[in-house]
Amino acid sequence: MAAKKGSLSISSENIFPIIKKWVYSDHDIFVREMISNGCDAITKLKKLDMMGEYQLPDDYKARIRVIVSPEDKTLKFIDNGVGMTAGEVEEYITQIAFSGATEFLEKYKDKTTEDDMIGHFGLGFYSAFMVADEVHIDTLSYQEGAAPVHWTSDGGTEYEMSDGDRQEVGTEITLFLNEESLQFANEYKVREVLEKYCSFMPVEIFLEKANAEQEYETIDEADLRDDDVVVEHIHEDAKMEEKENENGEKEMVEVSPARDRVKINKRPVPVNDTQPLWTKHPNECTKEDYIEFYRKVFLDYKEPLFWIHLNMDYPFNLKGILYFPKINTEYDSIEGTIKLYNNQVFIADNIKEVIPEFLMVLKGVIDCPDLPLNVSRSALQNDGFVNKIADYISKKVADKLSGMCKTDKENYEKYWDDISPFIKFGCLKDEKFCDKMMDYILFKNLDHKYMTLKECVEANGGKLIDPKEEKEEPKEGEEKKEEPKTTIYYVSDEQQQSQYINMFKNQGQDAVILNHNIDSPFITQLEQRNPNLQFQRIDADITDSAKEEVKEEDKEAFQKTTDTLVETFRKVMENDKLDVKVEKLKDDKVASMITLSEQSRRMQEMMRMYGMAGMDASMFGSEITLTLNANHPLVQFVAEHGDNENTPVICKQLYDMAMLAHKPLTPEEMTAFVQRSNEIMLLLTK
Repeated sequence: MAAKKGSLSISSENIFPIIKKWVYSDHDIFVREMISNGCDAITKLKKLDMMGEYQLPDDYKARIRVIVSPEDKTLKFIDNGVGMTAGEVEEYITQIAFSGATEFLEKYKDKTTEDDMIGHFGLGFYSAFMVADEVHIDTLSYQEGAAPVHWTSDGGTEYEMSDGDRQEVGTEITLFLNEESLQFANEYKVREVLEKYCSFMPVEIFLEKANAEQEYETIDEADLRDDDVVVEHIHEDAKMEEKENENGEKEMVEVSPARDRVKINKRPVPVNDTQPLWTKHPNECTKEDYIEFYRKVFLDYKEPLFWIHLNMDYPFNLKGILYFPKINTEYDSIEGTIKLYNNQVFIADNIKEVIPEFLMVLKGVIDCPDLPLNVSRSALQNDGFVNKIADYISKKVADKLSGMCKTDKENYEKYWDDISPFIKFGCLKDEKFCDKMMDYILFKNLDHKYMTLKECVEANGGKLIDPKEEKEEPKEGEEKKEEPKTTIYYVSDEQQQSQYINMFKNQGQDAVILNHNIDSPFITQLEQRNPNLQFQRIDADITDSAKEEVKEEDKEAFQKTTDTLVETFRKVMENDKLDVKVEKLKDDKVASMITLSEQSRRMQEMMRMYGMAGMDASMFGSEITLTLNANHPLVQFVAEHGDNENTPVICKQLYDMAMLAHKPLTPEEMTAFVQRSNEIMLLLTK
């Protein structure tokens, strides 16, 4: 066969159903596309006016009208933009994927900017056929001498075009809704969709119901605008009633005097805000503005803790506001909402390619006209540029937080408990963010005072070593010098671990409070970054400062006591593998304690995280250790009276009390503990 070259051809008959059904993920998105086209048409007309190629009327006011008609089962979109000639209708409408916005930008590339245009793909108009059996276009071009055009199509490959009767420059698109989409002839449904996608479009949008009065708001005299005020004249006649006079005769009496005409200034109410807060410079915005905008957009009655206003023009255009909400993690979901916009057109919530994952718990809006969107504007194309945007957002958040810590430490500490999960998660997910924030991570001690990591290490007699510092290599024949480890003790539950906390305080020791789920992987990361640092929960072991040293002459007798206690407790608890230690504790009010090594605890937490909670923890070493205080009378009684009838009850009670201070008992264990406590109290009554 001879070699042959040619051009690929696309049949509109085949591609049209694909555009209608598969290009757009949500059918209600057609409203956004219709409004976006209207905004572009108005933008073009204003650009032409600025360039001197057209002169707008003195009373011109850009607007888009959306009219629903339940009776006619139609939905209209009317703009007073640039309009189209018959030739432009054929070029832009009948050629699928030919964008008028793109051609306009190319024609005037030296006089305009791409940021002002919403549409680029030429497919938005065809989203109308997702909900309409038939679509009509009535349009009149701005060009002098242009004739109005009427265009119709039933969604197939055929269309009709003829002279129209539109008198105003602009375009009216009428959708004759199909039976499955009659919900879009409902005023409240369309308002809902408009508020979803078009709340901040740059052109005022007015929603109307056919044959019904338009919605108006009353305007104060001081706020009047001559170009859009409706003045309504009201006149009330005097009210008269028939009453008897003193002579008993009936006559008409004035009970309410006549009122002069009164002016009431009214203005149509748009469904959108054309100048949302993020489009303004931060210096123009007050605290009240930020809070009002937050409540309006996110319907959250609580005030945010603080916010970050993003405002960048180079190397890409990005504006937005990120709010740090106050979260009650016990009841609230910690997933936030960050709304992504493109030229004030809503794209989607929580697009992870743009928003760093750790910031998904925030609430906010981001508007970036430079985003590389796919043809449906519903998702991002894979582009390295997106990563730069995400890095910028992450950097701005780090700058805001570190700046607050430096200049407003009091408020930073006040917010810390709420924002620390965000920051720690960010450190785990983003190394650059972690590097920037490491000096601004705070730890709350037992007195609820805040310290940096460096201050914690120094308080424990150590020195924080910068992991980036180059260490001197040992000379030949010398052993490598290992830096001594500094241990930072921590508490994960102040109430549960209160016994251990009291012992720590009595010995003049301190610990930090780490009570969030994120803390376990976070301290592991800190240890990896700082090899001379280790974290240990205060119930991982009994510190030497809490113990009394056994005298040399008492060691043999102490060992016999230890052996007796170990044997007795293992027998009573019916557990030959129970790890029992006997110590002389300085605090003689503590009879028994449970300890669990830090390594074992973290292994158990990892097993739970990965759904392996049912595995035998003993595979990784002893689960717990029961420590008995040889200075306590109850322990001494057990050691001396192993065969006493009350010894088993005392052993079990000592074990359960130690466990209660370590973690919650199971329902069965708690039932047995309560019953045993009652029995012990009964013994006191005899």
